[in-house]
Amino acid sequence: MKNVFLKSTIILIIGTLITKIIGFFIKIVATRILGNSYYIYTLIMPTYSLLITITQLGLPNAISTIISKSKYKSIHVLSSIIPISLLFNIFIMSIVIVFADNLAIDLLKNPDTYYPIIALTGILPFTCISGIIKGYFFGKQNMIPNAMSNIIEQFIRLMLTVLIVPIFVKLNPILAVSVYILTNAITEIVQIFIYLLFMPNKTNIKLRDLKPKIPILNEILSISIPTLTGRIFANICYFLEPIILTNILLFVGYSSEYITTEYGIYNAYVIPMLTMFSFFCIALNTTLIPEISKNYRSKTTVKKKLRISLIISLGLGIVTSLITFTFGESLLHLIYNTDNGVEYLRVLSIFFFAFYLEGPLNSTLIALELSNYSMKVTISTCIIKLIILSILSFTSIGIYGLIISEIVDIYLVVILNSKKLHKLGYL
Repeated sequence: MKNVFLKSTIILIIGTLITKIIGFFIKIVATRILGNSYYIYTLIMPTYSLLITITQLGLPNAISTIISKSKYKSIHVLSSIIPISLLFNIFIMSIVIVFADNLAIDLLKNPDTYYPIIALTGILPFTCISGIIKGYFFGKQNMIPNAMSNIIEQFIRLMLTVLIVPIFVKLNPILAVSVYILTNAITEIVQIFIYLLFMPNKTNIKLRDLKPKIPILNEILSISIPTLTGRIFANICYFLEPIILTNILLFVGYSSEYITTEYGIYNAYVIPMLTMFSFFCIALNTTLIPEISKNYRSKTTVKKKLRISLIISLGLGIVTSLITFTFGESLLHLIYNTDNGVEYLRVLSIFFFAFYLEGPLNSTLIALELSNYSMKVTISTCIIKLIILSILSFTSIGIYGLIISEIVDIYLVVILNSKKLHKLGYL
């Protein structure tokens, strides 16, 4: 197959599809094994997402962009960034451990989240290293290592969830949640090992090679920092989401049990259902970055790739919305053995198709080195989302304030990014 973009996308779609299916099984198994304790896991997921975003420093996409342009030797790119990223990870881990108690009690308003938050720190350095190596392979447009490592990683995580987590549930449910989180550390180590097996011999990095080269480091950071800043704001928004929701809803009279349960339903059942086909778009967006980076001088090529990606993404979004709106209740029963959240699912289904357009637009901006604009859009829409969430939460409409703010956020991001690319002649 001569079309590298198509070949890479197909490989990534197949790998991600298998990974997603296994991931669904893991989520089903975890919700049934952990029971109500799974809501604790969903409560700290924004924190988890924020920490992963911060410690990865936006490096996977930046490395993919630089490697695809073949401007520097791959070994120099990797050896320049690995030591800096590891030191940064150690710094962030120390901060989280020191302030974990304040985060659990003062912000999340739930002391049970303390040990799961501590468990999160054990994952960070491994996720960072795997992300860097992943960026290397994406830049080379070699998607097989990623597909293979993800599938094996998910199989191992499923086995650990089934075999080990139930043992700790009998001892202490909160301890079981912490162990469930720590299984990610084991699977990330496995993923790194598999990546290294695919590395060419000439890319073998020794300790003496781990010396940052300033020009390479500067170029990587010039791409990654705006991306990171945007993602940090997005994750801060996600991080503040349950905090704002919890505090305001408690103030207007909702019980802590209601908030934890309904927010858990929203994140554990509703959002996964709406994003069930997003792996197609993730694969497409991932291959789009190196493809556009290589062809950035050809506006016609970029335009063609972007339009194809948007058409596919929009089609998937519409299909997903129709399925979840029409068969949402049946799917919730089939997958999660519950009908909790069916009302939220139907409301969001009407608007959520636009979510699938965010990825291609953002990937194109990154590949064209317009991360600064993407960052500004993310910051602006995050602030607007939190303001809307805060105002609507005071109106005593429960979780619906969150749903409305989510819809507004999606459409603002799509409109603003589309407007920029249209102005530049890519749409």
